[in-house]
Amino acid sequence: MAEAPLILVVDDEQSYRDALSVALQREGFLVVTAADGVEAIDRFNATKPALVLLDVMLPKMSGIDVCREIRSRSRVPIIMVTARNSEIDAVVGLEVGADDYVSKPFRLRELIARVRASLRRVPSDDDAADDRPDMIEVGGIQIDTARHEVFVRGEAVALPLKEFELLEILLLNAGRVLTRDVLIDRVWGPNYFGDTKTLDVHIKRLRAKVEADPANPLQLVTVRGVGYRFERPRDHARSD
Repeated sequence: MAEAPLILVVDDEQSYRDALSVALQREGFLVVTAADGVEAIDRFNATKPALVLLDVMLPKMSGIDVCREIRSRSRVPIIMVTARNSEIDAVVGLEVGADDYVSKPFRLRELIARVRASLRRVPSDDDAADDRPDMIEVGGIQIDTARHEVFVRGEAVALPLKEFELLEILLLNAGRVLTRDVLIDRVWGPNYFGDTKTLDVHIKRLRAKVEADPANPLQLVTVRGVGYRFERPRDHARSD
C-alpha cells in the first residue's frame, strides 16, 4: 500500500496548525508543521512533502518569500492561506508560483477538497499511461512534455506546473476557444472551489513569458465572455 501523502502546514497561529493537523490526519494524510518561514524551509527540505499549506503572514520570512524559495526548486503543489479580503496577497502568491489560495476563516471541508484536487494534478514520474505527444510546437512555442521543458522562439523558459499545464492544453487545442470552466477543470480539477482570478493571473504570467508584447497579445488571446484561445501562426488576428 502506498504511503499516505505528507502535508506541510505552515502557520504562526497554534490554533490553525492544530485544527488543520487534526482535520488532515482524519482524512488519512500525514502532517508536519512549521510556525515561521525559516522553519518552513527547513521542514520542507527535511521531509519533502507532497503539498504545502502556506500562510502569507509569517515571522522571520514571509509566506510569499517561502513560496518563491520552494517554487525555485520544486513543483510541489502550494496552497496559500491569506487573511480575509487580502486580495493583493492572494494575487502575489499566485504570481510567485502558488497553485491556489484560500482565505481565513475557511471551511475545513472546502480546504480538504482543494488539497485532494491539487494532489490529483501532480503528474507521476513513471506514468506510462500518458497518451500526450512528447513534443508540441505551435507558433514558435515548443513544449517537451516528457522533460517538462518549454522553448519560446528558441529560448528556454522555466514554467511552474500550473503554467506548464495551461500552456500545454492551449497548444494542444490551438485555434480553438477553451472556456474558463474547461481550463479550470483540466488544470485545477473538477472540485476546484475558487473563482476565476487564479486562472486570470496564470494567463497573465504566461503572456509575459510567451508573447513578444504581453500588453498586446497576438498568440494567447482573450475571447470576451467565453475564455481563451492560442492562435495558430496564420490566425494572428487580435481578439481582445
